[in-house]
Amino acid sequence: MYSLCFILPALCLLAQLCTAGYTLQDDFGNDERFFDKFDFFTDSDPTRGYVSYVDKSTAKDAGLIHASGGSVYLGVDTKNFASGPGRRSVRLTSYQDYDHGLFILDLAHMPGSVCGTWPAFWMIGTVPPTAGEIDIIEGVNEGPTNQITLHTNQDNCSVNNSGFSGVANGHNCYIYSPGPLGSGGCGIVDPDPKSYGGTFNGGGGGVFATEWTSDVIRVWRFPRSSLPSDIHSGTPDPSTWGTPVASFSGNCDIDAQFQNLHIVFDITFCGRMAGDAWASSRHCASKAERCEDYVQNNPKVFEESYWGVNSLKVYQQN
Repeated sequence: MYSLCFILPALCLLAQLCTAGYTLQDDFGNDERFFDKFDFFTDSDPTRGYVSYVDKSTAKDAGLIHASGGSVYLGVDTKNFASGPGRRSVRLTSYQDYDHGLFILDLAHMPGSVCGTWPAFWMIGTVPPTAGEIDIIEGVNEGPTNQITLHTNQDNCSVNNSGFSGVANGHNCYIYSPGPLGSGGCGIVDPDPKSYGGTFNGGGGGVFATEWTSDVIRVWRFPRSSLPSDIHSGTPDPSTWGTPVASFSGNCDIDAQFQNLHIVFDITFCGRMAGDAWASSRHCASKAERCEDYVQNNPKVFEESYWGVNSLKVYQQN
């Protein structure tokens, strides 16, 4: 007797595609419509940053956001001395929230490693940190490498020190846990100097892929020169990507700790991380006594402080 796949190969292929891999859920695009999918946060910075987050209309008029040439620009004020609550910038939070998924961010450019800056691409619940937090790209001042961190609201989530190529610097994910991280949580540092800032940009940018399931949260980084073909084709398969930079699993109920998270882009200044680390950075501290003074009086040094987004796509498992 002939098999069904021998008689109807197209039907068999369709069945395979429908039972494996990921399917595209949201494509944020790379034109002006990108901004329609985000709320522009304008409250005071909860991390005590020296920053004034502006609304969509103000950001557009000031040139802090625009889209051209297949890329979206998210930047900061590089023309004026700062006043009031701080330097003008943007913080975008997706209207859509997520439970699980594969989040693929293609960057032409990330904010450079500049004294006073604290950029991040991350995910967080509506009432932080009660629904958990996933920091995918984060760095401060002139830091040379990227740090990936989880924060939980409950002190009952710890992760294993295995299954990834990065360097762990915390295993208790509780946001108030003591340890080497300035704001608690479990972190993994990507030791590659091309993972962050100017060196990442010098290689033509690249892709960050974050997989969030009930069992594990994993992050891969791919340089522009070695992107997996399945990402190009829109049929991503993380099982073929090899060891991730970061992998969080262990004694942690991920579904209980991470729920209904929104995607966030921001660039803040000083605050709890860049500001608190100011004195320990000799080069930065030599520029001004206080982080806020430097950020206030040197607009042009932040010309590399912007996100250049080629695409942001969210996939869900079939």
